[in-house]
Amino acid sequence: MLYHPDKHRDPELKRQAEQLFNRVHQAYEVLSDAHSRAIYDLFGKKGLEVEGWEVVERKRTPAEIREEYERLQREREERRLQQRTNPKGTISVGVDATDLFDRYDEDFDELPGGGFPHIEINKMHISQSIEAPLTNNDTAMLSGSLSTHNGSGGGNINVTVRRVVSAKGWGEVEFGAGDILGPLIGLKMFRNITPRCFLTAQCGLQFSPRGPRPSCSLMTARHLDQNTMGYLQWRWGPTSAMTSSLVRDTKSSHFTLALQLGVPHSYLMMSYQYKFQDEDQTKVKGSLKTGWFGTVVEYGAERKISRHSVLSATVSMGVPQGVTLKLRLARASQTYLFPIHLTDQLLPSAVFYATVGPLVVYMAIHRLIIVPYTQAQKEQELELQRKSSATDIAKKKQEAESAVLLMQESVRRIVEAEESKMGLIILNAWYGKFVSETSQKQEKARVIDVTVPLQCLVKDSKLILTEASKVGLPGFYDPCVGEDKSLKLLYQFRGVMHQVISADNEALRIPKQSHRIESES
Repeated sequence: MLYHPDKHRDPELKRQAEQLFNRVHQAYEVLSDAHSRAIYDLFGKKGLEVEGWEVVERKRTPAEIREEYERLQREREERRLQQRTNPKGTISVGVDATDLFDRYDEDFDELPGGGFPHIEINKMHISQSIEAPLTNNDTAMLSGSLSTHNGSGGGNINVTVRRVVSAKGWGEVEFGAGDILGPLIGLKMFRNITPRCFLTAQCGLQFSPRGPRPSCSLMTARHLDQNTMGYLQWRWGPTSAMTSSLVRDTKSSHFTLALQLGVPHSYLMMSYQYKFQDEDQTKVKGSLKTGWFGTVVEYGAERKISRHSVLSATVSMGVPQGVTLKLRLARASQTYLFPIHLTDQLLPSAVFYATVGPLVVYMAIHRLIIVPYTQAQKEQELELQRKSSATDIAKKKQEAESAVLLMQESVRRIVEAEESKMGLIILNAWYGKFVSETSQKQEKARVIDVTVPLQCLVKDSKLILTEASKVGLPGFYDPCVGEDKSLKLLYQFRGVMHQVISADNEALRIPKQSHRIESES
């Protein structure tokens, strides 16, 4: 009745009342309809926004409504699933830069441009995969790759269909074809044996020009404790091996120990990674790998350079492999690799420049490009948030001020009635964030005057507020979004002053004897 447009003669008040009355009307439409109200009682406003309720039978019990809501949610998730392809890709570019540190000086005068080192790209690899959900349990995956090395190469394409059999396992069938090795048929299965142990089995048949090549692998893993996993893998085929590994991953470190016995490669590998607890998720890592092929030592670092990008650099040195610098950029689901081969020998100069060079380049790029770019992004996001928040607050403030204007006449009658019987009179009421004496001086209180809205809620000399946030009351709005708020009241009852401070989500009932202010003697 307070917000009904016909109750106000002033054109401006009538216009403001129409806006507020529309919200009241929307609430009435929901709460007056048993079906809509049951949905609202169970799921709130979000439940009313789910598509599909208009075709649902209206005579439903709360249990049936809940089932229908879950069904509609599943259908919406299925639609989202159909739109998801989850693309993943890798681009690897191998660079031969051995001419920088190991040059044939006697041949330079005979070659044109011999005074400059010769750097070339000697290999490339590109792979891409996408997913196509068929049903809730079936997914098809299409992947392909192209590789080239010193001017020769090939490619292949694979189609995989995976079915989730139960919560404990899944299986997949793979079909592939390539221009070098020929067709491929494979089968892979995964199964949780116990809550702490799982098993993966895989077999395949490759039709090569030299005849069929069967292969098989079996891997089992077990949780040894909360942060430690143990793996045991057996492979049979062109590269047969037995591998045992131990992996421990904690919040601050990652450790791997692996032993492989096989043909043609056997090795022992140990790797350690330390994770810094900073916002850039910096990691420093080192590893040692030794076997029949020789010994390889690797060390490097990884750092998050933006929300979706991670950059890492690793120096690999060994005998007879030489020194290689590996750069890796992971951007969302795409990975870019740049292995740069520096020397075939262990040269101190190559190790030095492979270590110091990326650090100097990264610091320069970070200072000149990354930092200004991220700061500009943050400022842009903050500006958008401020504009969005300011627009929303301004709208809520305007609605609250309109509500207060419409309440004036009603509040005047309520105050006259309460004064005639020495009832409840709200003298002052403030809502928002208050500053205490211990707070910093530069911090300002952000509060709004809610005396009129609260007096309008007084009935029979009583004011009762529920545990819900006070920001939803008529005439209220949030003056400090995201911060703790309180309600401070100074009121008079039977000629005696009372005062109370109530938290935002705290129920309040006045008058109360405990709120009474004792008069000074």
